[in-house]
Amino acid sequence: MNVVIIGASGYSGAELASLVVKHPNLTLTGCYVSEGSLDKNKLLSDLYPEHLGLLDCPLLPLSESAFDDIQSDADYVCLCTDHKVSVDLAPQFLAMGKKVFDLSGGYRLASNDDYVTYYGFEHQHPELLNKAAYGLAEWNHDAIANAKLIAVAGCYPTAALNALKPLKQAGLLSSESIIINAVSGVTGAGRKASVGTHFCEVSLVPYGLFNHRHGPEIEQHLGHKVLFTPHLGNFPRGILETIYVQLKPGVTKENVASAYQVLASEPLIRLLGDKIPSIKGVAKQPFVDIGWQQQGTQLIVMSAIDNLLKGAAGQALQCINISMNLDHTTGLKGAF
Repeated sequence: MNVVIIGASGYSGAELASLVVKHPNLTLTGCYVSEGSLDKNKLLSDLYPEHLGLLDCPLLPLSESAFDDIQSDADYVCLCTDHKVSVDLAPQFLAMGKKVFDLSGGYRLASNDDYVTYYGFEHQHPELLNKAAYGLAEWNHDAIANAKLIAVAGCYPTAALNALKPLKQAGLLSSESIIINAVSGVTGAGRKASVGTHFCEVSLVPYGLFNHRHGPEIEQHLGHKVLFTPHLGNFPRGILETIYVQLKPGVTKENVASAYQVLASEPLIRLLGDKIPSIKGVAKQPFVDIGWQQQGTQLIVMSAIDNLLKGAAGQALQCINISMNLDHTTGLKGAF
């Protein structure tokens, strides 16, 4: 299959480009940026010298002629763009008959009201929201395989949902809100420069209290109330979430361990039991590491991912593999 990436100059776009060119069943046929981008016509390897010799491809402006080239040359279009840009672009590529993998939040939530509240804009294509498959790879295989538009799951929700859905599915959760304390590396804020994400200025700090857009995404796809608080950490990549769960009375450690067995055969999930996961353990790796410890009805679940891989580019490639009926790990395990 031929793949093009829109927004290839960003961290997730470049990560995805490196995965696509190393994939045995994919061809990277174009990397695009906006016509006004300062990066247009540069080589991707100029921006990311670690990919010299691998990504010596030009960042082409997304002009009218570029749309013609994409129509004739591409099978899959990956959007690594701003949320509003993805909302505008996805219908255009769907109209061409392309399968679209959107790494932004443009199609993850259920209604226009959610976008007004949590993203700050009116969704211009609400009719597509119920047609987009949610790209949480381990849980939505059939929907991903059959949909034309895949809304790749957010980074924080990927860590949280894989940690919590086994408990929800097994009926072990009490009705109380789940508290999610999450920390992400600076790459999660994107490549665009700002004082708040300047590495010398970054300190461990919470943000988006009570209104972060990943909170409703987690609630929507878990079916349970959560109190989600993200933090920006002074490290480049990775997410670690510490999740506080109140279990129903009588739930045993054996019940919890049994619930997690639903993920035991998933090749990109590593169940650590009572061991504590770390960002070091997942950085530059495509895995979700999940550990848990229980005391009575209190359960602490810990989940770690690389925000640019399992939280973005790696999961997008996993969704592409599902679409092609390939093993989930094709082009992922051993690619780093």
